[in-house]
Amino acid sequence: MKFKEIKKMPKDELAKKLVDMKTELMKLNAQIAVGTTPKNTKEVRDIKRSIAKVETLKQQTFEKQVAVLKTKKYKNL
Repeated sequence: MKFKEIKKMPKDELAKKLVDMKTELMKLNAQIAVGTTPKNTKEVRDIKRSIAKVETLKQQTFEKQVAVLKTKKYKNL
């Protein structure tokens, strides 16, 4: 997945995709641990990179939200 594609996805779909990628990675890691070679060895690396891209996007949006909240001034109660 490209980062541009990930940016365009809605949050709920992105969360679902992240869960799917993590379960797929878990399955591939289990295959490797047993001793079976996966059909595509590059797939593990690609999934890890896609997960990292999604996590990076989540962190960036969180940091933007924090920056917006810091600029607003709230009155103490």
